[in-house]
Amino acid sequence: MGRFSDALRAPGLGVIGEIKRRSPSAGELRPRADPVEFTVGFERAGAAAVSILVDDRFGGEVADLKSARAASPDVVLLAKGFFTEELQLLQMRLAGADAALLLLRDVDDERASALLAYATELGLDLLVEAHDASELQRAVRLHAEVIGINARDLSSFEIDRRTQLELVARAPHDRVIVAESGINSRAQGAAAELAGADAILVGSALMRAPDPAAKLRDLLARPLVKVCGLTRDEDVAVAAEAGADLAGFILAEESPRRAKRVLEVPDTMLSVAVFVQDVVETSADLVQLYERENGHRSRDAVLLRGNERVATVIDLPWQEDDPWHLERARAAVGRVMLAGGLAADNVRAAIDAVRPWAVDASSRLEVKPGVKDAELVRAYVEAAQCP
Repeated sequence: MGRFSDALRAPGLGVIGEIKRRSPSAGELRPRADPVEFTVGFERAGAAAVSILVDDRFGGEVADLKSARAASPDVVLLAKGFFTEELQLLQMRLAGADAALLLLRDVDDERASALLAYATELGLDLLVEAHDASELQRAVRLHAEVIGINARDLSSFEIDRRTQLELVARAPHDRVIVAESGINSRAQGAAAELAGADAILVGSALMRAPDPAAKLRDLLARPLVKVCGLTRDEDVAVAAEAGADLAGFILAEESPRRAKRVLEVPDTMLSVAVFVQDVVETSADLVQLYERENGHRSRDAVLLRGNERVATVIDLPWQEDDPWHLERARAAVGRVMLAGGLAADNVRAAIDAVRPWAVDASSRLEVKPGVKDAELVRAYVEAAQCP
């Protein structure tokens, strides 16, 4: 394993911040982007690695890679270009790269295998990029350690995030998986994480941001913020405008906050269908499932992506308090969504005590069951996201 793969194997979701001045799909992005300034900024913002375009079609050159390495000796650097020959890999290694891109679209298996072997001799990781199921199978067959799954069709430049997530979920868990392209929000990054990605590669969204380093920090920020018990489109809009990441729709019959269906949410959010024992198929991205106990929901729930458990929801007992609630949540293993009596006045203290992956609030954000108070929603989201 090299520095690049090691960095991406770190706990949690890693972000590879990409420096590119333009792209064939988006045109000019940041023509005067300074690789030194951006590399230093991304490193300080918490990037697992920095990707640098060295191809002039993206406004880049090898000198950008050399400058970044000179400015930040410890940062993990990925060189991105269209590499098909050993000499190109040697050039990237000598310029300071820890890893380089290998597009399976551009090489057959024999050539790819030779490049992987040569990269190993150089101590250079390769990010082996696949765009469809066939290329993913090739990457696995070639024993690629780091596999990138790109949501962008390189012919049409269209983004197909759903197919990307399906491929991420199918990729072997013993490889390092990177979800690439089309990620603009925490929720989109979290979707890749829950599908099984170890890291996301983000370029255009950072290059377009007024403060790219701040945008990278925002993509990494946890906990995610969920507003639950939504029943009206206008409340979904308020939650989205406030910056919530997850929208919850309770479909259990006994709930006073029961929604008729899962409402549409913007693509900056993920939808969560909440059930008690009996699950029906919906359009939701995730399912929050409670068991039924004594005619009501169980205390805790599981968060499911398809049939796979991806987090635990640590909640209060049905309509009861528990002085040990936060202690119990802190002792839980894996991703934790913290729920139960949260609002702007206590969510920050709860986050500081538990450090959860997500927080979930509903009843204390309401005018009446199922009808949200916009100011309470905004205050809760702001408090949860305030560092």
